[in-house]
Amino acid sequence: MIHATLHQLKVFETTARHGSFTRAAEELMITQPTVSSQIKQLTTAIGLPLFEQIGKRLYLTDAGQELLTTSQDIFGRLDNFEMTVADLKGKKQGKLRITAITTAKYFVPRLLGSFCQLHPDIDISLQVTNHHDMQQRMHDNLDDLYILSQPPEGIDLHTAPFLENPLVVVANVDHPLAQRRKIPIKALNGEQFIMREQGSGTRQAVQKLFAKYRISVPVRLELGSNEAIKQAIAGNLGISVLSYHSLTAEGGMPELTVLNVAHFPIQRQWYVANLATKQLSVIAETFRDYLVEESRPFQTRLNDSLLAIAS
Repeated sequence: MIHATLHQLKVFETTARHGSFTRAAEELMITQPTVSSQIKQLTTAIGLPLFEQIGKRLYLTDAGQELLTTSQDIFGRLDNFEMTVADLKGKKQGKLRITAITTAKYFVPRLLGSFCQLHPDIDISLQVTNHHDMQQRMHDNLDDLYILSQPPEGIDLHTAPFLENPLVVVANVDHPLAQRRKIPIKALNGEQFIMREQGSGTRQAVQKLFAKYRISVPVRLELGSNEAIKQAIAGNLGISVLSYHSLTAEGGMPELTVLNVAHFPIQRQWYVANLATKQLSVIAETFRDYLVEESRPFQTRLNDSLLAIAS
């Protein structure tokens, strides 16, 4: 192992992440034979196979999995060292990798934009995905920070709340309930509903509330995105429960309205999280603190909007 080079470890880490020599070569902008040669040399140095091939995909052996963990730790520490040196020089520069749950796309880019203006030398990668894929990224230790509304069970995380995530009932402006104020939750019984996919945090919160008050609704559609649900509501296919943040995008949709239903909004929270075993870089800590501080104006506007709906 003492003869392994950083370049070989980088080639290995990229290959392991993609499960493919070809895709690793594309990312690293080298030839596939070069990737194969570097992996072969590394395998010889270690004395154990690192991959096994099943069909067209590569899978890590036990030794390969251990080496992947070691490689990620080495590159993470080197990145942190570079960022620490930059910080000692009075600069903030380096890489910041963030994964956010889908609904967070309505406000996170704006916060990132102002952060980048303060620290223009930071290279930021933002992935937007669902709960299932986010948990996989956590298992693979691919990111510095995660922005989510429901921390998963079984993964040791450090979390910090920074913004409320209220879930509200949304209908077409022509829906009969849209003309009513202070709607009892029982009025939702039998209403055609559009739900998020199974496993969605929003759906779980709705089902929990409906079970508490014995509300039964037929699920007319099951959709995997807030944008698709909003279009379905605009098309008079039913009503739904959405994060209020998904309704505040630029331009909005005049066909939609928030219903003033008892026991709504369902109060949830946005969190910024990191793996408990991961040492955060200077940049990740700076952004986490920035997120908590700069979300306060968002919270004030959110409170004002919800008060207007309830009045």
